[in-house]
Amino acid sequence: MVSVLNTVDTAHEDMIHDAEMDYYGLRLATCSSDNSVKIFDLKNGTQSLVADLKGHIGPVWQVAWAHPKFGNLLASCSYDRKVIIWKELGEWTKIYEHTSHDSSVNSIAWAPHEFGLILACGSSDGTISILTNNGDTWEVQKIPSAHTIGCNAVSWCPAIEPNYDSNSPNQRSGPVKRLATGGCDNLVKIWKEEGDRWIEENKLEAHSDWVRDVAWAPAVGPPKAALASCSQDRRVVVWTSTDYISWTPNVLHVFDDVVWNVSWSLTGGILAVSGGDNKVSLWRENSESQWACISELNKGQGNLNNADQRAL
Repeated sequence: MVSVLNTVDTAHEDMIHDAEMDYYGLRLATCSSDNSVKIFDLKNGTQSLVADLKGHIGPVWQVAWAHPKFGNLLASCSYDRKVIIWKELGEWTKIYEHTSHDSSVNSIAWAPHEFGLILACGSSDGTISILTNNGDTWEVQKIPSAHTIGCNAVSWCPAIEPNYDSNSPNQRSGPVKRLATGGCDNLVKIWKEEGDRWIEENKLEAHSDWVRDVAWAPAVGPPKAALASCSQDRRVVVWTSTDYISWTPNVLHVFDDVVWNVSWSLTGGILAVSGGDNKVSLWRENSESQWACISELNKGQGNLNNADQRAL
């Protein structure tokens, strides 16, 4: 059974939209409609405010921690059309501001650290931007018209070495960069980097309303890719593939309200779901490929909002 281990009084002055633990689970970053990002130290069931970051002039939708090999680094995205990258240099400082989107930036995600320091950003202007750090500078690539109306979510495929084919000597070596996105066109799309550009590798159709979140499962166990998506159509779909070409959808459940977020456990075996039904539920797949709810928490018990399952 899921239980609330700790509650954090953030002192945000408006709705909290995201809450993310760092790699070690020792710090919590939160963001809110009060335009701020806050960072807390969590120790022995207590919390202390480390930083109250002011840089956005609109509601902040998401925060994302980079891998610790790059230092203490945090990204945030906002309705103000900006992405800000913050770094702890004695104190937390804004080191880069990305301002090339024409509308709200709704989702951000750091690439697997094996690829370097790379951030994907999805916007209501329908484009996806890829920010790559090259030492002192940031290179910006754009995927134009990725989703009509807008992009709501981005998620990276784990860095997996491809199976080498001795009959294809020109086969690209090393992991392939792939990115999953969800949009207001009801679609989940998979993008693949080829050379210096990104191409649409797959278009997954199963939802009948806006896709609100996508989450690529960690690479563990058998060589099978798994991707979860959730939508305003109240459904969560788990997509699986063994070759990244053919994808099989499996409807995990039809909920009573819009589903806002999906998030995998570190081992990929459990999927957390949160939505407008005011609950966080945990789901596990059985040997017959059927998904069953193994635990459920009413958010009112812990004063959680519709994004807080990200911090579980």
